[in-house]
This record gives sequence, C-alpha cells and structure tokens, in this order.
Amino acid sequence: MRYGIFSDIHANHDALEAVLRAIDKEKVDCLVCLGDTVGYGAQPNECCDIVRRITRYTILGNHDAAVAGRMDYSYYYDAAREALDLHAGQLTPENMAWLRKLNYFEKDGMTHFCHGSPVDLEEFEYIFSVEQAQTCIPIWESLGQITFIGHSHLCKSFAVGKERVYEVVTKEFEIHPEFRYIVSVGSVGQPRDHDPRASYTIYDEGQGLFQFKRVDYDVNAAARKIFGDQRLSDSFGARLFAGV
Repeated sequence: MRYGIFSDIHANHDALEAVLRAIDKEKVDCLVCLGDTVGYGAQPNECCDIVRRITRYTILGNHDAAVAGRMDYSYYYDAAREALDLHAGQLTPENMAWLRKLNYFEKDGMTHFCHGSPVDLEEFEYIFSVEQAQTCIPIWESLGQITFIGHSHLCKSFAVGKERVYEVVTKEFEIHPEFRYIVSVGSVGQPRDHDPRASYTIYDEGQGLFQFKRVDYDVNAAARKIFGDQRLSDSFGARLFAGV
C-alpha cells in the first residue's frame, strides 16, 4: 500500500489544491488526512468538501472537534476562538455532520493514524520532541509499526524503542522492525517550521519507505482571502509568508 498523508489544512484551499496536485504525481493507493481541516483560514467548506470526498481516512483534529461541538475551546486565545466560531456558523449541514462523525483514531494493519499523541487521543497532546515521544514507550506493544500524527505543524519523526527514543533527522528513511515510529507530518495550510511551503508525506508500506515532501503554493492568494475577511485575524494571513 502506498499512502499520501497530510494534515492541518486549516481552511487553506490554495495549499490543499497544490498538495493534491503534487500527490497525484506520486501514484498513491489512498489518501489520509490527519485532521484540522478547519480553523484559521478563509475557506472551510471548500476544504471539507474536497477532503471528505477523496480520503480513505480522515481523523478528527482539535479544531474539527471544536467546530463540531465535541470539545470545549473557551480557553483558546481570542483570534483562534473567533475563527472557530465563524467556521461553525459557515459550514454546510453536510460538512458539519461529517465532522461530528470523524474518529480520533484509524488503523490499516500496523499503520496507524491520529491527530495528536496516541497515548490519550482525546487530549490532543503534542509530539515534536524526544521527551514527548518518550511518553509512548509504556504503550509500545500497542503502537503500530508506524503512527502518523499532525497537530504540531512540524515535520518530525521518532524511532521508539522499548527503552529509548531516537529522533530521525532525515527527510527519507526506511522502517526498521525493531522500532515503532511516530511521524509528525507537518501542515498543509499553516506550516510552523519557517518554511512556507505546504507539507505532505508519502509512505510506501511494501517497501517500508517514508518521505517528507514540500510543495510551493500561492501564499499571496491564500493570505488575501484571510485579509479580505474582517472576521479573521490578519495574523493568520501574515504568518503564512514566514511559515510560523
């Protein structure tokens, strides 16, 4: 099985379209979205329409859960909370119903998918450091051979042993059976690693080969849509240019 995996679109339709064009050239067998289709950006319905049509699995992200009324987000900072309120009012009934049914976790054999840490799925904890990945050691036996996550908007990967965790620092690597892997796939619509290009990943299960990928998209167009909506914070558009 050859997977095209992406996450954290955050209503950035321009970035999503660029990623899907790039993945189309990769000849994958199925597409997986690891959550947060909504939040921050200007086109939540357009993104939901596409993702729910094309993916084999879509995971519930924290922004999806907030918009769908499945979690308390009153403690989010004002601009993020206001964007979620806005999207909750904008989504079509079909897209809202879809978000309300998404699962926190999916698996395809030993390939697992969730939004945040697999330790406690509903808490949406981050994993972007060795210390955070170490929290998975106690559940090593129940981990997939590889678990794909989003949430941090960072491209990070960790090899989890039974006693120790190692960060994998290459953009492409082969899976070794003595480890379990946690891979944070970055963000389509709001990267935060100082690279404004949209992120996606390819995993060839048969070859045991994983790859991080990036693709340029029209950042100006995506930002203008945010700037043009007075109900969204301009900061959501400005940060796209710097990838933060």
